[in-house]
Amino acid sequence: MSTEAMSTEAMSTETALPEFIAAHRIVSDAVAERRGPWSGIVKAGQFLTIVDLFGNQAVDCIVYDAADTDIRYSAQDTIAAQGNIYLTTGSVLLANTGDALMTLRNDQVGRHDTIGGACSKESNSLRYGHHTVHQHACVENFLAEGARWGLGKRDLVSNINWYMNVPVEPDGVLGIVDGISAPGLSLTLQADRDVLVLVSNCPQVNNPCNGFDPTPVRMIVSES
Repeated sequence: MSTEAMSTEAMSTETALPEFIAAHRIVSDAVAERRGPWSGIVKAGQFLTIVDLFGNQAVDCIVYDAADTDIRYSAQDTIAAQGNIYLTTGSVLLANTGDALMTLRNDQVGRHDTIGGACSKESNSLRYGHHTVHQHACVENFLAEGARWGLGKRDLVSNINWYMNVPVEPDGVLGIVDGISAPGLSLTLQADRDVLVLVSNCPQVNNPCNGFDPTPVRMIVSES
C-alpha cells in the first residue's frame, strides 16, 4: 500500500479522539508519515498524544526545552529518578539539568523503551550488512527535522522509543522483538514547560520493531 493510501486510510478510520483527550480542545492534529519525521512546540500544560494507527510501530522521540535546546531529554537522569528502564503512566521525562520536561499522563500499552537508541545508516550496516547502508534511518530523520529548528548532530542524544519492545535478558543482552502495541492504542504526554518535540516515525525494516512494515502514526496536540 502506498504512503498516500495508508495516510488516507488512517485519517478516515481513526478520526475519533482517544478517550483520555476526548474533551480537549485540539491545537493540531497531523499524521507522521511512515518512515518520516514530525516536530512541534508543545506549550506548558498542553498535551501531546501519539496514536499507533496500525499497531507495532516504533516512534523515536527527543524532547528539548523550547527556549534553550541545550536543556534536553536525559535517559540516564530519567532512569535513575524513577528506578526503571521503561516508561509508562506517571513517568517524568527529565532533562540533563534534572528539570521535568514532560510527564506521561496516560499509556494504553504499558511500557516503552528508553535505552535502545535510534537506528542509523552506520548501525544498520554493522548489524545487518553493508547492503543496508543506503537505507533511510532515524538519525537522518532527526537531523533533517532538527535542522528546521537550528539543531545539528551534536544536539542528538539518547532518545525514547515509544511503543518499541526492548526486553533485557538475564545476562544483560537487549532484545528487539515484536511490539506489544495494537492498532489505535495511544499514549498522552503533558508538557511541564514549553518543549520542542522531535519525532522519527521509525523506518527500520531489518528487525521486528515495526513488524518489518513501517506505518503512519497520529500526532495530536491538545489542551484541556
